[in-house]
Amino acid sequence: MLRKIAFIGVALSLFVGSVQAETYVVGSGGTYRPFEYENSQKQLEGFDIDIIKAVAKAENFDIRLVNTPWEGIFATLNSGDRDIIISGITITDKRQKMVDFSAPYFPAEQSIVVPASSTINSLAALKTHKVGVVNSSTGDIVVSDVLGKNSTDIKRFDNTPLMLQELYEDGISAAVGDVGVVKYYIKTHPEKKFTLVPDAKFERQYFGIAVAKGNDALRDKINAGLKKIIADGTYAKIYSTWFDNNVPTLPAQ
Repeated sequence: MLRKIAFIGVALSLFVGSVQAETYVVGSGGTYRPFEYENSQKQLEGFDIDIIKAVAKAENFDIRLVNTPWEGIFATLNSGDRDIIISGITITDKRQKMVDFSAPYFPAEQSIVVPASSTINSLAALKTHKVGVVNSSTGDIVVSDVLGKNSTDIKRFDNTPLMLQELYEDGISAAVGDVGVVKYYIKTHPEKKFTLVPDAKFERQYFGIAVAKGNDALRDKINAGLKKIIADGTYAKIYSTWFDNNVPTLPAQ
């Protein structure tokens, strides 16, 4: 009898273990540093990658990361090629018609970047300065509204590092870009002594983790994981690793 009970116990334990070890295929682009990018070993790493790994650990499931080009990334959910996508995806009404999103996990608004000695303290103050933006970005749209789309005081760049190097060399007085990207740049280039200037006029947006439309069970599992890693300090640790110690307060999970 004792042997039979022991056998049943082992069998149940193996069964439970197999249920907990479900593997989900996660699609993520590899071109948006620091959120997701390929390292020298062609492996994905970044803030988003650390977040989804932590969520998976908290909810006892496994993931298989697949570098997935941004173009067509949403279609991979509907085709079943990916179960989850996390790739610096801003939650929008249009996208919510195609996929279901987790609770927000990162505030993705714009921010002004200036030298620490600058007196610029608002979006309105940019009107009398030369301002850098990444071409066709949200920052470009915002600054164009303030200075005028055809203003010669707007300098457009192909990427954030080029824009911020120009700021360092005094070719522009300020820059406007994605807060996560510029925070990471500031963290990795402390010698340039940049600082951020927020403005209430910047639209508050958030990144979300996407699953196929109607996959409530997986979305709920991801939300539960996010809630756990926020509560136990894992989220704050990951955020501080990639950005700074000003860990944001996220909407209720």
